[in-house]
This record gives sequence, C-alpha cells and structure tokens, in this order.
Amino acid sequence: MKKSILIFMSIFALSFNTKAQDGFEAILLADVADSQKLLQTYFAPGMEGFLNSMNSGWYHTAKVHKKFGFDLSVGLSASAIPSEKELFNISALALTSVTSTSATASTFGGPSNTTPMTVNTTIDGNNVTANFDAPGGIKEDLPLNSVPAPIAQLNVGLPWKIDAMIRMVPEVNFGEDDGSVKMLGVGIKKEITDWFGPIGKTPLHISLLAAYTTMDVDYGIPDQDFPSNNQAGIEIKNALTEFSLEAFTVQAIASLNFPIINVYGGIGYNNGSSNYKMEGTFKGRYETGNPIQPTIDKTLSVPSNLDFESNGFRTTLGARLSLGFFKIFGSYTLQEYNSISAGIAFSIR
Repeated sequence: MKKSILIFMSIFALSFNTKAQDGFEAILLADVADSQKLLQTYFAPGMEGFLNSMNSGWYHTAKVHKKFGFDLSVGLSASAIPSEKELFNISALALTSVTSTSATASTFGGPSNTTPMTVNTTIDGNNVTANFDAPGGIKEDLPLNSVPAPIAQLNVGLPWKIDAMIRMVPEVNFGEDDGSVKMLGVGIKKEITDWFGPIGKTPLHISLLAAYTTMDVDYGIPDQDFPSNNQAGIEIKNALTEFSLEAFTVQAIASLNFPIINVYGGIGYNNGSSNYKMEGTFKGRYETGNPIQPTIDKTLSVPSNLDFESNGFRTTLGARLSLGFFKIFGSYTLQEYNSISAGIAFSIR
C-alpha cells in the first residue's frame, strides 16, 4: 500500500509533493506493545516539529495597532528536524516480537530507505513469522528537512493597547479517501511600553503575547486485501487515521520600529501535545512453516492512542521591511526544533 504519511502538512506547504510510503500499516503485524513503540518512535519527529512550527510566526513587531487597525499576514513557519532524530536505535526499544538485521531505522524525518523487519510471535500455540519493511522517512521531500506549518493570520487593534489575533483554516476535504483538515488559532498581544516610563518616547516597543492553536486532521486508509500467495501480509477494511494537535506559547517581545526597517525579537515558552489514533479492521497473515497449514490469520489489535509532547523555551530574532502598507518579514527561533518564519503582511493603522 502507498500512503502519504505527512498529507496534512503537505496541503499547506505546497512546496513539495507528499512521498508515498510502503509498509506503514504492516507495523501492526508486531505484537501490540511493539507496534506502539515503533509507531511512536517513527512519528515523533514529525509531530514534535509541527508543534514547534504551530507556535512560530505569531508576530513581526511588538507595536500594537490603533483601535480597529489591522493587518493580514500570510507566510510559513518551518521547524528543522535535528539530525539525531532522523534515525532510531532498534535495540533501544526493547522489542519482544520484532528483530531486524539493521541496527537503526528511519524516523519520519529520516532518509527514504525502508528497513526489513521480522515478526516472531505465537498464535494459538503455533510459532509464526511475518516479514515487513518499516517505512522510510521523507527527508528528501522536506525543504531543509523542516516541518512546515501555515501562517494565515488576522490581527485587529482593540482598546487598551491590545491586538487580538486569529488563525483559521475552515474544514477542508482533500484526497481520494475523504480526508479533512481544520485549524483554529487565537492569541492576544498586549503592549506594555508605557510601563517603562521614558522608553515610550523611543522607537522601542515591548509587549506580552499568548497564543493557542489547535488542528484536527483525518483521512481514510484504502482497503487492502491479503497477498494472493501464501505469504505474510495485512488486510485492511474501513480504516481511518486521526490527528489532533494543540500548541500554546507565551512570550515577551520587543521591537525597534523605524520608518522602513523594524527589528524584533522575543523570549518565551512553548507547550504542545498531539494525539494520533487509527480505527478500522486490520487482519494479519503469518507464515507457520508447516506445509499442511502454511499460514494463520489473526485479527490485529491496534495500538491505543499515540501521544506526543514538545515543550521548552524559545528565543526569536527577526526583521521586517516596511513599504507603506506592505510588509515583508522573517525570523529565526532557537527552540527544541529551530524554526524559520517568513511572510508578507498588509497593515493598516
């Protein structure tokens, strides 16, 4: 079976095509505890990178709008997957039903090479085996090996030197398997420059920012039959994959606002969590080595929800070019997954 592993991110990135991966669902042939470990380890860099991207690009100045002034920003944040998270050590997972001739395997953010694995387990007192290839990563398809997230944001000035911020993607259907995606982010930026007395008469502006983003994605997994010969494999019926992601950030930010150039930066904290689950009917076919009964079928247990977390401190430095109402901005953030954010904005008042 071929399936896009990062289909929801590719919708927004538009700068690369999704990479079809073989063998993803075949991981379920392993005992449920082992398949949970393998799926958790494989997906972690992608999930964690996306959470870091969701928390980036919320501002390009500390200065707030006048009452009912606004700006519309469009751009992209991309968080680099650290090189040490491109591969994982198979033996370190302490798998009980899976072996491999390879010492390491690719994660989601690693090279595209698949990794041969063998399942050895027991069904109804029979020792059985199944071979499968663990999927490779999509490193070659990710620009700078970075996980992207969209910036489509409206900021509106409110009284008391406050900007209200919103990011939203209404539910959109995509793909041949009735997938859908929706996103909502809300934030608030409060300028506190006046708290520091004479600083208010300088180009320096200081604000506090808090923002929260949630995203839900689901897509169907195409039905798949067992192999036509007496070989191990997997059968899939009515399967669905669901992602839920939540990201939250609080930051103290500052900017030096000049007529054309604006330099900005901030420090803060990120927190994010995501959940991944699979539903449907999955059956595995295993080889017995017995010519009388060469294979045995078994209904597979799907791992419980896979939970991912990413949190830590962040430091951002960026610059913005102002050409009247039109702005061009870019920034770099040091965090768990270092991020680049860039985009354009149309700003009034």
